[in-house]
Amino acid sequence: MYKVEPVVADGGRVIIYAPRVLEISEAYGELIRKIGYHTRDYFLAQWDRFKEVPLAILTHFAHVRGIGTYRKGVEYDRIEVILSTGISESECRMVNLGYQDPEGIRVDDYASLKNEGDSLVPKAGEMLHRLADGSVPDIDKL
Repeated sequence: MYKVEPVVADGGRVIIYAPRVLEISEAYGELIRKIGYHTRDYFLAQWDRFKEVPLAILTHFAHVRGIGTYRKGVEYDRIEVILSTGISESECRMVNLGYQDPEGIRVDDYASLKNEGDSLVPKAGEMLHRLADGSVPDIDKL
């Protein structure tokens, strides 16, 4: 998710389409279900609560959820992250991610750009995407 996030418009969404993925994480699933995915600012604002969790795991949680802010006890996301996998809707919601039934996705519609404003990024995890002008999202606008 974090590799395509820089090119997603504020208020946009990333749908991670991987219908054969059946679980959140074999290694850290229990911890992910306990804590959930959150923005970096969520963790930093409550550092005493999370300081015992290994940094690499917290980093993973923040990379999956994306850029956002946490002010006055409320987390604000820049974009929505949606799983379209074999993971149930209830589990996606439990870990603070959106859900879309993979049966309802027609990949060809995205590939042919029939859905205005949507893009298909094949093998999205293989390349870090950036805007042509090199700019990055402004989280102060959240």
